[in-house]
Formats: sequence, C-alpha cells, structure tokens
Amino acid sequence: MTVTDLKKIWEPAAEGKILKWNQVNSAWPDIALKLYGPGVDSGTFDYFTEAIVGKSRSSRGDFTASEDDNVLVQGIASDRGGLGFFGYAYYAENPDKLKLVAINGGKGAVLPSLQTVMDGTYAPLSRPIFIYVNNKSAERPEVKEFVEFYLKHASILVKEVKYIPLPDRAYALAGDRFAKRVTGTMFGGDARIGMKVEDLLKLEEKK
Repeated sequence: MTVTDLKKIWEPAAEGKILKWNQVNSAWPDIALKLYGPGVDSGTFDYFTEAIVGKSRSSRGDFTASEDDNVLVQGIASDRGGLGFFGYAYYAENPDKLKLVAINGGKGAVLPSLQTVMDGTYAPLSRPIFIYVNNKSAERPEVKEFVEFYLKHASILVKEVKYIPLPDRAYALAGDRFAKRVTGTMFGGDARIGMKVEDLLKLEEKK
C-alpha cells in the first residue's frame, strides 16, 4: 500500500464513504473494509494521523478504536477485510494471526522489521519513543538511578518486550544530556515525520 492509499482510507472525508477495499484500489477485492486503531488519546494515533493524513488527530471516526492493542489484534485477525495500525510489538507477539502490509512512502514498498525500523527505511510509520524527566525530580537519587539504569540497559530490555532499540549513540547522547541536565526536546517541538534517528542525532550534535 502507498501512503496515498492509507490517506484515502483514514482521512476524515472517508468516513461513511470508503467502505470497501475496491473503493481504494479497483484491483483490490470487493469486500468490506473494517478498520481498527488506537484510541484518540494514544500517541500512536497522533503520530499515524500526522504522518498519513497530514494533521495530528485528523481521522475518520467510524473505526473500531481501543487503548488495548490486544483487542485490535483480535479484531483484525477475525475479520477477513480487517486493517489496522498499532505498535510493532503486538505484531511480533502474534505473527501467526496477522499479516504485515508493506508501505510505500515514495521509495518502494517496505515491510516493518527490526532492520527497516532501525535503518529508517520503514518510513514514515516508524518513530522513536523518548522519556522526559522533570529537572527538579532528576535531583532525587532514586530518579537519577532509574534514568541511568534505563539508558544503560534499554537497548537490551526493549527487545524483551518486542520493541526496537535506538542506535547506541542515541542512548549515549541522552545520557550526556541527562548528566548535564540539558532541558528541552531533541525534536524542538516538531513531530519530524519520517526523520531517521541518525539524522536527528546529527542535528543535536551540532548544537
């Protein structure tokens, strides 16, 4: 599927109108399109809508929404015409129930995987997740110890829950920022849709 296909499916104008797969692409089957996705309070929902529709939280409303990704997995798996989006970890736990869809963001169709997310080729639907610590709280010994432990072991621990680690340089840079108590976000307040983590780090290192 292309990003254009996804926009045609998920944009607000599709509500009540794009109801079958062949309405998106005439070569696709004449079966009902049943959609599943995170609830509107989800960061995944915010990112997906901004990356695909072009505006955060801008989406059709006639889809099955749930904050429990396992509910989404069950819905998609039991519905022949089901399509949904959620964190890769939930696919990794259910590869026998779900089928991945390769996405063409303009450079050819790419399936999500550990490798394509890490090297940035699965775009624009991959994003880094950061933690943010209150500067005053960071002075508390238990908070400081937790953050340092997190940054030291995250690359190993995230794999245990089927998430994908950031490059080692990202953790090193975050550790340096924390030690120096540098405040603010690496993103500068922008979503930076489709930007590779490596490119983000280069911007940060120039500061």
